[in-house]
Order: sequence, then C-alpha cells, then structure tokens
Amino acid sequence: MASLLRQIVAGPRSRHPEAGLDLCYVTPFIIATSGPSGTYPQRAYRNPLDQLVKFLDYKHGEEWKIWEFRAEGTGYPDSEVYGRIRHYPWPDHHPPPFRLVGLIVAGMRNWLLEGEEKKGGKDRVVVVHCKAGKGRSGTMACSYLISECGWKPEEALARFTERRMRPGFGQGVSIPSQLRWVGYVDRWTKAGKVYVERQIEIMEVHVWGLRDGVKVQVEGYVDEGKKIKLFHVFTKKERVVVEGNTPGGGGFTDMISDMAGFQNQGRIASSKSSDQLDGGKISMPQPSESGGSSSTSVDTGAEAGGGAVIFKPSTRVILPTSDINIDFERRNKASIGWTMVTAVAHVWFNAYFEGNGPEQNGKADDTGVFEIEWDKMDGIKGSSRKGTRALDRLAVVWKAYDPEPGRGMKEDIIHEPGINSPVVDMQPADWKGVNDTSPSLGQDLGLRTESPLSADVSKASSVKSNEADDVVATSEEGVKPSGPSGEEDLDVDVSTLPQPHGNASEPTLAELNAGLDTASATTAQPMERQTSMSQMDPVNSAGFPSQVSTAGLPNGVPEDQLRDAKDHHIGHFQSAKRTIYS
Repeated sequence: MASLLRQIVAGPRSRHPEAGLDLCYVTPFIIATSGPSGTYPQRAYRNPLDQLVKFLDYKHGEEWKIWEFRAEGTGYPDSEVYGRIRHYPWPDHHPPPFRLVGLIVAGMRNWLLEGEEKKGGKDRVVVVHCKAGKGRSGTMACSYLISECGWKPEEALARFTERRMRPGFGQGVSIPSQLRWVGYVDRWTKAGKVYVERQIEIMEVHVWGLRDGVKVQVEGYVDEGKKIKLFHVFTKKERVVVEGNTPGGGGFTDMISDMAGFQNQGRIASSKSSDQLDGGKISMPQPSESGGSSSTSVDTGAEAGGGAVIFKPSTRVILPTSDINIDFERRNKASIGWTMVTAVAHVWFNAYFEGNGPEQNGKADDTGVFEIEWDKMDGIKGSSRKGTRALDRLAVVWKAYDPEPGRGMKEDIIHEPGINSPVVDMQPADWKGVNDTSPSLGQDLGLRTESPLSADVSKASSVKSNEADDVVATSEEGVKPSGPSGEEDLDVDVSTLPQPHGNASEPTLAELNAGLDTASATTAQPMERQTSMSQMDPVNSAGFPSQVSTAGLPNGVPEDQLRDAKDHHIGHFQSAKRTIYS
C-alpha cells in the first residue's frame, strides 16, 4: 500500500522497482531528492527517511551531507541524518532570498573541496532537497553549477531537466521567478559574487489592461526568508484610472477571450500612459480627460479596472530587503451572494539586479522600473495555471530607501564566503511541519468568504485549501530518478543493505490516530551539527549581517504583527451581508 501511495504522489515517475527512492544524480557530486519523511502518514507516500539514509550510507559512507530548503519543515529531526544537514529554508514555489545564495553555494563548495583533499575512500556528495526535489532544489543545484563550476545557465538548466524529468513533462526548474533568479546568479557570478542588500520603497504600480475586481498587494521576506509577509494591499482609494475602457467588460465574449489568453493583446503597446514611466522616472499621472476617471472620486463598490491604471500607496511601503513580490487576485461577483475567484498570479524580482548592480560594480541604480507581461508571471502552486486574464502588463516603480538623505544610504555588502571560511546556516523551521510560511501558500482558484479586514479591497477572503490537495502537486509530475551517469536504474536493493541501529518500532494504529510523533532515531550516535545560527555570530564568523527589523521602517510594524495575505482559490464563495465603506 505504501509503495502504491508513493507512485500516486510521484505521478508518472520512473522509480527503481526495489529501491523505490525518488532521487537523481544531477552530477556525480550533486544528488537531488524529494523531501524524505520519518513520520507517518507522510512516509507512506514520500521517500522513507531510513531507506534514504541506508542508500546514502551504502553508496557514500560518511561522505554525504544534506542541504535542505523547506520552510514548511523537513519532516524529520537532524539526528535522523547524523546531524549532517545544513538549513536554508524558504517557502515552496518561490525563489530564495538572494542573500542566502552565496551562503548555500559556498557551503556546498567547501564540503566538496574538503572531500577532494582526502585520499581514497568514497566520493563525497551534496544532497539537496525541498518537497518535490524540483523547483527549489533545482534552482540551487543549477546555481552551484553556474557559480562554482563555470556552467552556462542554459547548460545547467538543461542538465537538471535531463536528469530529473521524464521527456515530455517540461523543465526541471519551470517557475518563471526561479528561472529569473538563475539568471541573477549568472550575473552575480560574472560580477565577482558581490550582492548589496538594500531596503526598497514601492512608489507606484502601473497596470495596463486591468480587469475589474483585481486585488493587488505587495509582499516580501522576513524571518531569514522562512516567511513571506504582506506589506501592503492597495485599496480602491489608492488606484487612479488613467485610461478607461476596461478590458473584459464586454460580457460573455470578453470572458471567453480572457480565458483564451488573447484579450486586448494588440493594444498593450499603445497605452496612453506608457510614456509616463519615462525610463524609470517617478511621476503621478493625471486621469485621462477622455474615457478615464479617477477611482477615488467615482466609486462603484468594486475594484475598478481600466486600460491603464496606477496604484499609488497612501502610506510609505518599504520592504526590509531587495526581494519583492507583487501578488494579484481577480474576483468576479456571482449571484446569490457568492464570489468567484477567477485569476491568481504573482511575480518576484530583486531590485539590486533590476537596478543593474552587477554591471555597475555593485552600485545599483537608486530607482528603477520592473516590467512584465501577464503570461510570464508565476501561476498557482508552481504551475503555469493562472485562471482568466487579470491584466495585460505590469510595471513596478521602486526606489532604494534612504532614511537619512545626504548621509549615505544604508546597505549591506555581502560577499560570498571564501574557501575554508566558516559558512553560517539559517535557523531551521520546525521539522514537524507546523509552520506558517507564506501568505499565498496553497493559492488556488476557489471559494471565498467575506472578511471585514479587506472591505476596502475585496469582498472575499480565502478558505484554506484541503491539505490533501497538496499531496499530488502539479509541480512534481514527470520527475524521475537517475544515477551518477544519468542511468535511470539506481541498481540498489535497499532491503538488502545493512540495517541501521533502530531503537523504535513501526507506529500502531492507535498512535497514528492520536497524532503522536512517530519519528524514530534510526541512526546510531548522531553527530552534532557543525554550524548553528544560535551558536555563531553571523557578522563575525561569516560576514553575514542580520536583517533589518520591519518595526524600524517608516510606517513599519513588528514582523509578527504583519498580516498574511489571504490564500487564493478559484471557485465560488458565499458573501455575508455587510455595510462596506469605501
């Protein structure tokens, strides 16, 4: 039964009939695997942790170490893998906080170089895993090949796809923002591996072809990247319709056109407000005299769209890092008090790279504009699925925040740690998986209930998706195992390998029903973790400055008081009767 569940979760993967492990050798020294689990019921459909450990012990002895990227929790304590694990967690379906990239690849490099100095013995390997062993793991495996091995981005991405994916099931790294980060890594490498972290203020968000009923919000990383928090939701009073003629307002025909993806495509470039960006200059346009009207003076009770709309925050929106996420959700009012969420999308960008920092010796532009089209944005749960079209094109006007003009802008210059230098890792997420990592975690097209907190921006808030829906994730389809030379047959029967010194038995049904922790210590005398965030001063030991507290920013509040954005789903939701003041 457990083997059947793993087959269902894996989708059309090619699994070794005896080993039954979902892992691949990206190169002879990099292994990518889906997240193992030492607890039930997860180990019934994930890689069983004890079997993975037996495989690695058999193939590589003591010469393996894990780099994990799961902000949702690993699913096992460090002691289960002899303490040979480094933690750099961030939320699923998103790119890493860029300040972590240099730490991750430097730690991997140092581990492998130390192994080369040893005479004889088994080959040393790095084991990377997230949940599916695809998006986050692929992003960092490719980043290592680019930054430490001199591979071109297209070569690294092609290798990961070849070793991890079955033909016909798409790319190994497929999420647009993660692919953008791989391009950033290439530029970072060519510029000497220097990254400058700054606080960024969002000045305006320009949208062309905005449909009615679209909620727009700004998000960013906190807590070392383990969590994504909501920094601002644009209200109806903060949007100015520069050009009217809302696309998709023509009834059923326009709705079908939106779903097909070609609504208003021919008119994007000719928008009246496109010249107002003017190479990144920040300006507040006036409403158009013909056809356009300001949503601040004409309130229809819903989020108004338009051919060109500008969102300008009424209070300063300042993020503590250069990693910025802009999130969209479109809702259409249905009959009998229900709301249909029909579109969900978001996009990440980094202001240091969009400001040409690597090409200007680390001196990124103080202001800039990030532009992207709807079709190139991230979809739901790492897929390309976004629902109906919510907009045609987006431009985000940003500015580096200077708390004391004239005295020098505050910025953290982060160099990649040198060879044999200590490399700090991050505080791990709770391995039991009780972590609230992302406001958009579980985003989907689904039902909504009304929230008083979002009266000015949305008549609906999300109902969380069923956790069971997450078992079979679209981002995992087509993953395959492969050996050091690319062969799909791993040629190992795990059942015949030496058994670890177990000290616990399989859980009983009563224990499962009671929700007890069933992870067993299957390894003998675990080693202590070599590096711990709690044991090391990151500034002194690794040159890694601590992040700025959000409470210290203008209009800022402590991280634990920042609101999470509502989870997204597509479908119908019931709306309660309330008086909405806009």
